[in-house]
Amino acid sequence: MPVDFSGTWNLISNDNFEGYMVALGIDFATRKIAKMLKPQKVIKQDGDSFYIHTTSTFRDYLLQFKIGEEFEEDNKGLDNRKCKSLVTWENDKLVCVQTGEKNNRGWTHWLEGGDLHLELRCENQVCKQVFKRA
Repeated sequence: MPVDFSGTWNLISNDNFEGYMVALGIDFATRKIAKMLKPQKVIKQDGDSFYIHTTSTFRDYLLQFKIGEEFEEDNKGLDNRKCKSLVTWENDKLVCVQTGEKNNRGWTHWLEGGDLHLELRCENQVCKQVFKRA
């Protein structure tokens, strides 16, 4: 049985977020605001169905998906691009591959030491975020 990611999570570290946002083509002003935010992530997991709601004082983003089923993702409020996304299990990690305008785009979520880890990838940039349970 895969791990359960359910819970409310607060961002505690954010490494190379600037580089990741540059790779996405996000404008300077938005990057400066986004770097100061401390988003909260609420994850609801029901087997292989996921609901991930990321909130901040600047923007909210809702992602719903089922493992192994490709879906169209509208990144409105992020980089405003649409892409095809596919999330799969790789051992106890959630791995998303996003196909669209940007190369090597996707993310990986996993639990380690009681913390939620998120690695964001785009082009040649990798951002590593860590969240602590609220």
